[in-house]
Amino acid sequence: MANKIINEYIPESVTHPGETLNDILEERGMSQLELAVRTGRPKTKLNEIIKGKISITPETAIQLENVLGIPADFWNTRQKKYDENIAKKEAAVRMAEYTEWLKSMPVNEMIKLGWLKKFEDKALQTWELLKFFGINSPTEWKNIWGCKEIAFRQSFCFKKNPEATSVWLRKGELEAQSIKCSSFDKQKFGSVLRSILPMTNESPEKFESEVIKLCAAAGVAVAFVPPLKGVPVYGITRWLNPDKALLQLSLRGKYEDIFWFTFFHEAGHILLHGKKDIFIESSENKDEKETEADVFARDCPIPFENWQNFIQSGNYNTKKAVTDFAEKLGISPAIVVGRLQHEKFIEFSHLNDMKRKFDFVE
Repeated sequence: MANKIINEYIPESVTHPGETLNDILEERGMSQLELAVRTGRPKTKLNEIIKGKISITPETAIQLENVLGIPADFWNTRQKKYDENIAKKEAAVRMAEYTEWLKSMPVNEMIKLGWLKKFEDKALQTWELLKFFGINSPTEWKNIWGCKEIAFRQSFCFKKNPEATSVWLRKGELEAQSIKCSSFDKQKFGSVLRSILPMTNESPEKFESEVIKLCAAAGVAVAFVPPLKGVPVYGITRWLNPDKALLQLSLRGKYEDIFWFTFFHEAGHILLHGKKDIFIESSENKDEKETEADVFARDCPIPFENWQNFIQSGNYNTKKAVTDFAEKLGISPAIVVGRLQHEKFIEFSHLNDMKRKFDFVE
């Protein structure tokens, strides 16, 4: 039996190792008193182990190895597994207290997107959600997402739906963790943005991985995260550490001109503003720094002088004029159309067929 225990330890077992010790003593015809004499341990302590009242310590495990010939590692592993099982059972009881928090989260949407595994048991589903956030309880969620970052609390999208917004933000964090970045280099990132301009002509499946790779080489993790219902957010910029920035984008709006404007807007925050700042972009956000980022997003693909000449020519409202101007700059015509519409040189309904809708595949 002893050899079988050593070679076929079953991790799923949740019994206290004291039960196994008792089985071995009975098989060998050894009394608790004899074991106490051989180990030099008080009989009362061994009895408490056998009854599951106290744990087998590493010291006791070594003594049992000397007397019974069963490796100390076996006893230590059995005790560890038992303790883990007890801790999980206690945690499962706590999960029942978090039902309301679970209900407040967009769990079904997260499951549909593949961000969470689905469990019928609410305790297990809560456990899965806690692991997604990397926290131990809803208290930590409140401390991190509801209190810690002032920019989160003050943003319109967070005020409107803090639970769903926190899910979207956390998903960006997780994506960024998987992206290996060089240390941030401001000059290099500026060069990267210029090299990305021609990619605005491509479809997402062609430019997505290349944009991520180029930005990572300059210290910026780019995360494309699908929008969630109730989260009116286009993008976010924040620093994960002094050497790594996160530029997170949704596809809210879906048209390519909006997507690229948001990308260069977030990039503007990284180049122009402090590493302690957090910027969550929605239709409600406007201040001096947002305006500066808007100007950067406007002029990065279309320099101001080029734009002025284009408008002053008077020939800007036809497909050919837009296409020729875009080709000269090496950018997507949609960016030109979007700016013409935004600055009211043409109606929002005019030239819309020159703009594509984007969808990123998870």
